[in-house]
Amino acid sequence: HFLKFPAGKQGPLRLVFLNCQPCLPTGRLLVGNWTEVEKNAVTIFGKIIRREIPADIVYEDDLCLAFRDINPQAPVHLLLIPKKEIARLADAPPEDQALLGHLLLAANKVARQLGVQDAYRVVVNNGAGAGQSVFHLHLHILAGRPMRWPPG
Repeated sequence: HFLKFPAGKQGPLRLVFLNCQPCLPTGRLLVGNWTEVEKNAVTIFGKIIRREIPADIVYEDDLCLAFRDINPQAPVHLLLIPKKEIARLADAPPEDQALLGHLLLAANKVARQLGVQDAYRVVVNNGAGAGQSVFHLHLHILAGRPMRWPPG
């Protein structure tokens, strides 16, 4: 996450990167509208993929990895991310159809691995208005408690 500041002596746009926790409601630090500059910014998930910061990784293959959420909303709460940087589900191009399908199949593998394959929820938040706070596509895998409907 980062804060965007208006034009100044350093140039037309300054970005200040912040250390924040993924998917925390209080961590929504984006200011202004989504821009190309923001889409290409380094996210905390990119740093996890590159092992620049630690995470409790429970699953990994060539295309994605899953790790425990640091602010769990259920007894089992994992984040499943593609290794390819895609900011939001709405930004996924048609050529990523196989990758998106792979993510759902990987979610099922992770659920089986953790013994929750009979009752789990997969959630994708698309955009800040839907609760997305880290702009790297991610699936929440939630289990271990009754899920209510409608969510949110």
